[in-house]
Amino acid sequence: MTRPALAILGLLAMTAAASAQQQKIGAPPEASNMRLVGSNDLQARSAYQPTIHRQGDRWIAYIGHHGGTDDVPDPVNPMTGKAEHNGTSLVDVTDPANPKYLRHIPGQAGKYEGGGAQMVRVCDGKTLPNADRNAVYMLRTFGGEAHEIWNTADPANPVLVTRLDGLRDTHKSWWECDTGIAYLVSGAPDWRVRRMTQIYDLSDPAHPKKIRDFGLPGQEPGATGAVPTELHGPISTGPAGNRVYFGYGTNRGGVVQIVDREKLLKGPAAPTPENLRAPEIARLEMSGWNGAHTTFPMLQMPVAQFARDKDGAKRDILMIVDEAILNECLEARQMVWFADMSTEKRPMIVSSYTADETAGNFCQRGGRFGAHSSNESMDPVFYKKMTFIAFFNAGVRAVDIRDPFQPKEVGYFIPSITDKTDKRCVMVDGKERCKVAIQTNNVETDARGYIYIVDRANTGLHILELTGSARQAAGLP
Repeated sequence: MTRPALAILGLLAMTAAASAQQQKIGAPPEASNMRLVGSNDLQARSAYQPTIHRQGDRWIAYIGHHGGTDDVPDPVNPMTGKAEHNGTSLVDVTDPANPKYLRHIPGQAGKYEGGGAQMVRVCDGKTLPNADRNAVYMLRTFGGEAHEIWNTADPANPVLVTRLDGLRDTHKSWWECDTGIAYLVSGAPDWRVRRMTQIYDLSDPAHPKKIRDFGLPGQEPGATGAVPTELHGPISTGPAGNRVYFGYGTNRGGVVQIVDREKLLKGPAAPTPENLRAPEIARLEMSGWNGAHTTFPMLQMPVAQFARDKDGAKRDILMIVDEAILNECLEARQMVWFADMSTEKRPMIVSSYTADETAGNFCQRGGRFGAHSSNESMDPVFYKKMTFIAFFNAGVRAVDIRDPFQPKEVGYFIPSITDKTDKRCVMVDGKERCKVAIQTNNVETDARGYIYIVDRANTGLHILELTGSARQAAGLP
């Protein structure tokens, strides 16, 4: 190729890179091996956790929302004609190409994580041991001050069942639907951290029973000295796996704690240092640059390249996802880490994944760039084969994890911005500089193979499916 031709190619590449630095309204989405099936603007509310639940012959998406922002008024709910604090959206996604908005339940007044109703989990009454078999129960946070349980058997007309309040900073909880045990991320007023764990028996959601408070030694009431990193969230494997994986920290000083579930539930409840240490099997201290936002277990994963090895043909893997906090890369990169827990008392990081910043000039696009969360469904359609990582302005990334020692990106989808997408700002030379970009915040999947992503910057819900080689890698028809 001649030098002039190379120069032209270089100029085109530079122009394409420059144009990719900031999204434009009306531009098509950016995608590889993923396509858009349907969408809903969610009334232009900043979104956090989506949970997809099958109710009879319907599929309902329950979506938690952050509180509002300083310069954007509360959105008007067109179904009521009133401005409402961000709360929880219920959307019928039975036909993913035509999602139908059913109901908005307002949350707590307040901004960002101080308001709204970010977290949502759902259990059927017929599955919970002591519940009304005709009910469907939604567990959600209420801003930072409470956990609420609603009956959403009729998702268009939910009814409040009970409320656990008097708290400081509720967040990303976990609920075992087969036992009713709930690990509620809370801020108990007498604890030394904003977030710790309150464990409840919610097998009868109308009559919650407190089991115990839990956290790292040094976080409990009356402790002295340095305070360990606060909790972000747990994931339990239930009675069968007998483990709970706690992730502490978001973007720094992360701690992964592996806990014996039975000892946690049946051990002495008083939060003494000895009682807090008793159920711990092991912990993994992460870099000061990285946190443990999501700790997702994938146990007994068959690894093809080890199939003929005498030991280790199957591995217990924990996927650890950090959360990017600061806009425009003003921190260390937040990534995805894979830990081998096959020797449980000595977990070891064996690989990592990050989206390629240089492929999209993501540090210059505006907003956050870096990992935030993974899908958490353990439905066989994707479990131990494919994971989906919300990567803020890099959209959602599809990662082939069949060999967790060599995770491989096989697709991505970055939605188009709209006139509802909110700006994100940084200070430059004492002045505020703002840009508008997609901020894909959370992701979930369903048993049908659809992928659901929601946007932190008010752009709504996007329902996706895999295509091409990524679909083949997942084993989908």
